Amino acid sequence: MTTERRNITSVVKEYSTRLYRFIRGRVTSDEDAEDVLQDVWFQLSNLGNLDELESASAWLYRVARNRVTDLYRKRKTDSLDGLALTDDPEIAPIADLLLMDDHDPEIQFFQELFWEELFLALEELPQNQREVFILNELEGKTLQEIADMRGEKLKTIISRKGYAINHLRKKLFNLYQELNL
Repeated sequence: MTTERRNITSVVKEYSTRLYRFIRGRVTSDEDAEDVLQDVWFQLSNLGNLDELESASAWLYRVARNRVTDLYRKRKTDSLDGLALTDDPEIAPIADLLLMDDHDPEIQFFQELFWEELFLALEELPQNQREVFILNELEGKTLQEIADMRGEKLKTIISRKGYAINHLRKKLFNLYQELNL
């Protein structure tokens, strides 16, 4: 038990700062980053034996990425209603599929795949575009609230959101084509 505690302590000391920065770059507040980091350490403490981990670093970052995804899944996603894959009115908005509370394995698979692809695409964006998208679409803040909060012009925030939407539409359209919905 003492050896295991020492190993957990050394892992926490070694990765704490880097892991916090990694998480903080993907969430919009320090509080969310601290909550996610705490979840990661809790998961680590639940492991029976740290020696079973092939790579502590890879495991920690994978858990952190999954916890960030879970954080945004729990948030209200009503603002995603307008996120359609194309302008074609015959194609339902992707939000309809995401908000379905269906136990159909295919729908669940699509939902998981979508969230994974969304967060991968978000990571490709510059931080200011990513944060505007997350604040607006996932946290429900208005663009004016974001502009006021950041002390920036509304047009700047609108522009960042537009760039983010264009990038995400391209990424999600490819997913749509692959799934042949």
